[in-house]
Amino acid sequence: MVHTYEALGVKIAVDVNSGAVHVLDGVTFDLLRFLDGQEAPLWAEGCPAAAEEALPQHSPDALAEAWQELAELAAQGLLFEEDDYIDRDKAASMQQQALVKALCLHVSHDCNLRCKYCFASTGDFGTGRRMTMDADTAKRAIDFVVEKSGHRKNIEVDFFGGEPLMAMDTVKKTVEYARSIEEGAGKHFRFTITTNGVLLDNETIDYINREMSNAVLSLDGRREVNDDLRPTAGGKGSYDRIVPRFRRLIEGRGTKDYYLRGTFTRFHKDFAEDVKALAALGKNISVEPVVGKREDPYALQEEDLPELLAEYERLAEYLRDHREVNFFHFNVDLAQGPCVIKRLRGCGAGCEYVAVTPDGDIYPCHQFVGLEDYKLGSLYDSSFDRALSGKFAALNVYTREECRSCWARFYCSGGCSASNLLVNGDIRRPHRVGCELERKRLECAIALKAIDAGLTE
Repeated sequence: MVHTYEALGVKIAVDVNSGAVHVLDGVTFDLLRFLDGQEAPLWAEGCPAAAEEALPQHSPDALAEAWQELAELAAQGLLFEEDDYIDRDKAASMQQQALVKALCLHVSHDCNLRCKYCFASTGDFGTGRRMTMDADTAKRAIDFVVEKSGHRKNIEVDFFGGEPLMAMDTVKKTVEYARSIEEGAGKHFRFTITTNGVLLDNETIDYINREMSNAVLSLDGRREVNDDLRPTAGGKGSYDRIVPRFRRLIEGRGTKDYYLRGTFTRFHKDFAEDVKALAALGKNISVEPVVGKREDPYALQEEDLPELLAEYERLAEYLRDHREVNFFHFNVDLAQGPCVIKRLRGCGAGCEYVAVTPDGDIYPCHQFVGLEDYKLGSLYDSSFDRALSGKFAALNVYTREECRSCWARFYCSGGCSASNLLVNGDIRRPHRVGCELERKRLECAIALKAIDAGLTE
């Protein structure tokens, strides 16, 4: 399978099964597009007459030269490769239970904002009970991940909510406990906190910058967009209160990671403008499409796709001229990273990564919390549903039918199981809007990589 496209004035071919990416001239690009619609080329026979008839704008000599270039790439295993990326026996072995090495620790099921698109029902996750996690439950969660992580040394813990700053005492006690046991347990903890910033003060900012390897700062971009979508519990805008605090936190991060993280919805589809607004505050940015049921007023619909795809192209054009801005969803590893399992299975929700609620219940990830059919167990009775976890471990681009024929499968890894369930009622079935947006993001990201590498004129 070969995917050919143009973006930012660059003609690109992605050989899906080898992972090779090629920047092409016009003749070679047109010839490859022609060949990709034919049966497998017989390279030894030279450029077929059918190509010359189909591409009269190019001379026979130019086509013959392009044919030779493509034949050499195919001989090197960089074009028209067979799907032997991973054998089926190895794919089947992925169904085995994975080691849990990451926690999403819900220290708060309460929030001081009332975001219109909140998947957590503005903090209580649809339970009607606003609560925070006590230190004992948090310590049990740390002990749980130490036990379940087996030989894994590095463990990720994300303090999440709701709004985790509403349980800052628990956050501090959790970090202190984890640090006190990590050497004896042979582990190393890396902490992240996701916050809306309302409760940030100088002391908390200093603590986050000292203890947290990453800080995710929730802000939806421009003042008018953020205040429309992210009002306080009292119905007022949150932008003017939050931004100065985020600015102070970012200024104190040094070399540590952070992301300004926004969400775009059907209410405000010109999200490139929000990225530009966030870039004035910090250079690490993630603005992501909302996920909602089709009947939700904020949910992106199929009829929105032309506008949204064009907006990603506008964003790519802006980022081409502002390479100091690090946009998370345009980051792509053309070498496809060191881990085959990661490329095929994705985030590892339900097997390598789980969420823990304030009362100690365990779910596949933060977006499954409250769905009893997907509850994995509890810290308080030592239960853990290995069969359900195994179902998540078995999900990969070969077991998801729609993914098998998608050119982006080894970059996307099958998408988000929670989003699939919300939109299609099936964790195995990707939803079209999300897939189309993911493919467009990848096209833009690869084009920017080509430009950065100086592979274009």
